[in-house]
Amino acid sequence: MKKINPYARDLTPIERKLKIHRLVVGGSWDEIGQLQYDFMISRGLTPASKLLDIGCGALRGGVHFVRYLDDGNYYGIDINKGLLKAGEQELRGSGLGDKQVHLHRTDQFDATGFGVCFDFGISVSLITHLPANQIMYCFLQMRLVMNENSRFYFSFFEVPELPIPDTYAQPRGRIVTHFLSDPFHYTRDHIEFFARSAGLTADYIGDWGHTRNQQMVELRLP
Repeated sequence: MKKINPYARDLTPIERKLKIHRLVVGGSWDEIGQLQYDFMISRGLTPASKLLDIGCGALRGGVHFVRYLDDGNYYGIDINKGLLKAGEQELRGSGLGDKQVHLHRTDQFDATGFGVCFDFGISVSLITHLPANQIMYCFLQMRLVMNENSRFYFSFFEVPELPIPDTYAQPRGRIVTHFLSDPFHYTRDHIEFFARSAGLTADYIGDWGHTRNQQMVELRLP
């Protein structure tokens, strides 16, 4: 039976009221939301920074960012309109309904419509669900809204390259596990290659305290 991606359907108003969206985005709502916020503060995020949340979902991290940032400095994109509506619900429930936010539904990772070059970007548990070609396209789209001082951060599942018998060796003599199924796992070399293909530089950060051991990488213009 084909696995159904919960992102492939909208959420009903009742599901949003019951906060099912918190499970759809992976659970650990409070912990991962706070982790994102603490990490970005450690990387230099200030209230005056313009932040793009890529794959923002129901604003698990967004609620923290909206509370901290100056009014209007939070921007989020996601493929699922229902999750964005749930995010607006979460803001209202947190007493942040009066703050200006910019949310956009897109299946093309397109943030150019905001007309902003962002100081920072954050994406947690997005490219863990994307095959290689979509990651490269996502990075290309991010390059369009970056400047020389921008720093964008993406979490990913890292897997080491594993030796295989010489009789099956490819040019580098190695294979990667979980390369063709969701959740996708990639090596550092893969992430660096995806970034270079998009005209970006990837700096490996590694462990940042994620509960499921997702690693972090920083993207910047060369």
